[in-house]
Amino acid sequence: MTIFTSPSPLAWGKLDVPMLGLGHDWHGLPVQPPAAFALAMDAQRLWFIAHHRRPARLHPLARPGRFQADLWRHDVAELFIADAVSGRYFEFNLAPNGAWWSCEFTAPRIREEAADIVMPEVATFADIAADGAWLAAMAIPLDLLRARLNFGPRSRVNVALIIESPARKFVTAADLGGGEPDFHQPQRFPELVFSPLAKTLDSSRLGQADIPC
Repeated sequence: MTIFTSPSPLAWGKLDVPMLGLGHDWHGLPVQPPAAFALAMDAQRLWFIAHHRRPARLHPLARPGRFQADLWRHDVAELFIADAVSGRYFEFNLAPNGAWWSCEFTAPRIREEAADIVMPEVATFADIAADGAWLAAMAIPLDLLRARLNFGPRSRVNVALIIESPARKFVTAADLGGGEPDFHQPQRFPELVFSPLAKTLDSSRLGQADIPC
């Protein structure tokens, strides 16, 4: 799983990162148009960016920038970050309008705390076009991830989306196997690959497509 690294601070409205398209759902059926995501980081924050060109159905209580449980029952983008040694992992949910949620797990689906705890200094951003296409981003403090998960080159990460509610399509960047959709498989998450953003963007301008956001 690639994280693009930037030597200068990243900011909403000035992000320019390559987006990875996800063209098939959990069962191998096409997703048209494809959903897309990107992971990027500067010296202070990890950025999780998600995009889809189809209108989203939001959790009825989702409010921009506000913490809200059960976002997964409607359209949502999900980021999973796991410690390869301990098996602990975080799940971050990002709604198309910027509502968000997070939870720490000690093992698959075993919560660290029964009650929801808001992670400090998480920031979210969103833009929904008139036709319903949406772009959302979450900025997570790196010092918190390092303290809780020893975040670094050995971390394992996956991105997943639930889109096109109420029919619901389940989409995952990593191959998590068959059966019923289950995103909580940290042992299957891929390891991180860090790629300098400036070099990546230079290459993309030579012919690889990217989506500025």
